[in-house]
Amino acid sequence: MPVIRVDMFEGRDTKTKQELVKSLTAEMVRITGCSEASVHVIIRNIAKEDWGMGGELASTKFPG
Repeated sequence: MPVIRVDMFEGRDTKTKQELVKSLTAEMVRITGCSEASVHVIIRNIAKEDWGMGGELASTKFPG
């Protein structure tokens, strides 16, 4: 049972997340030969103020 975990900034719509899940699943199947039904994709939406990079909060680097 492959599990793909994606951490990304919140704010993307359902259509975008569906496309991401579909693409990641297809590539896992292509590369590993597993069944599509066995692939699990977990998306965690993280607020920019909860993500640090380069010593700063992402909300400071990418406001809005």
